[in-house]
Amino acid sequence: MKRIFALFVVLLFVGALITACGGSTAEPAAEPAADTSSEPAADTSAGDAPAAEAPAAEEVTLVIGFTTSQTGAQNVSSTRQVNGLLLWMNQVNEAGGLELSDGTRVKFDYVTYDDESNTDRVQELYTRLATEDNADFLISPYSSGLTAASAVIAEQYGKVMITTGAASDSAYQQGYTMVYQAYTPASRYLTGAVDLLKQTDPSVTKIAFVYENDKFSTDVVTAAKDYAESQGYEIVLYEGYDSETTDFGPFINKIEDAAPDAILGGGHFQDGSTFARQIAEKNISVKFFTLLVAPPEPDFADLGQAALGVIGPSQWEPLAAFTPESAAAAGLDWYGILGDEFVSTYEAAYDGEEPSYHSAGGYAAGLILANAIEKAGSVDPDAVRNQLESMDLLTFYGHVKFDTSAENHGLQIGHSMVYIQWQEDSAGNLVKQVVWPMEGATSETLYPKP
Repeated sequence: MKRIFALFVVLLFVGALITACGGSTAEPAAEPAADTSSEPAADTSAGDAPAAEAPAAEEVTLVIGFTTSQTGAQNVSSTRQVNGLLLWMNQVNEAGGLELSDGTRVKFDYVTYDDESNTDRVQELYTRLATEDNADFLISPYSSGLTAASAVIAEQYGKVMITTGAASDSAYQQGYTMVYQAYTPASRYLTGAVDLLKQTDPSVTKIAFVYENDKFSTDVVTAAKDYAESQGYEIVLYEGYDSETTDFGPFINKIEDAAPDAILGGGHFQDGSTFARQIAEKNISVKFFTLLVAPPEPDFADLGQAALGVIGPSQWEPLAAFTPESAAAAGLDWYGILGDEFVSTYEAAYDGEEPSYHSAGGYAAGLILANAIEKAGSVDPDAVRNQLESMDLLTFYGHVKFDTSAENHGLQIGHSMVYIQWQEDSAGNLVKQVVWPMEGATSETLYPKP
């Protein structure tokens, strides 16, 4: 009797195995996921076993490391840059992450510190991000000087870094291979202003350059000065000022003595807005006035009439209309959201604050990284880097393409500047208008400056 019972059990087991395998070679069973529900387990003591569920897609979380100028001279622009980056990150995570070709979902976390707008602190903190925090990818701090300090660390520890808020060319001429620039380079930052001036008034001959003595501003103005001279302009003043300058009286006196038709220069928000205000207070007569960084910031309008007629180069403006259709017309891939959507989601996230080009640059840095990861189908840094090497796409922020030569590796060669000018609308309110390039202009240039 015992033998018959044992044989019966064996036959039952073999029959069940054949039924479960469907006649094919059995794969090892996946380990069951931990049961976190309070429902009782299904009763499998009799009848057919329940069908096994397909394993859930793998989810990975990448850590992005960066610093913020929570304090220091770069606070305003840096804060907006980080706001844009975090908006991108939150949107990706809330959508369930980036989906790779194998079904893996990629989400993002971040580690950040206050760099205090200090280069020594940047090097210390990016070393910590790379070694102690084990950041998978890096985003640069705001400003060219701080970015140059972080680029050394990114290269040293082999971390791919997308730089934004940093326009100087020199960081991409050091033989680095891990650093990729989102901004239009400094060498092309102000040259469009010279073209705009020539288009607006060919009779102008005299230009004064007054600029901040920092790496970014010096690089920009040096390139613009060389370009202006090549176009036949006479440079009647070429003067730098310290970053901490608050009294521009001595420089304004020199401007009056030189009697230029146009002033080009500036530096960052604090010094640029102070310079513009004091030019207005002293009733300096100049036909054409272009400053770096400050004019595109929405807060520049707080200067009132001192802002009227001032022109500034911008990496991006809400008025810019880059679309999937314009991408197709240019033979480029389109990636990401439309400009209107970026503006509305940014304003909703930050209590109605209008995004500046620094905000857009932060968001664009995330888009660039995301596109490279998706195209690579992997989170492996080498695979991601290979995709950055061949990237050629259009986003709401504009064209993105990198120089891959040994001499300028990672330099941005796709993106171009737009120039805005503060003008008055029909109700007398200060508004920004795009005045250059002509094909993107929303208004004629207000000239001469009131």
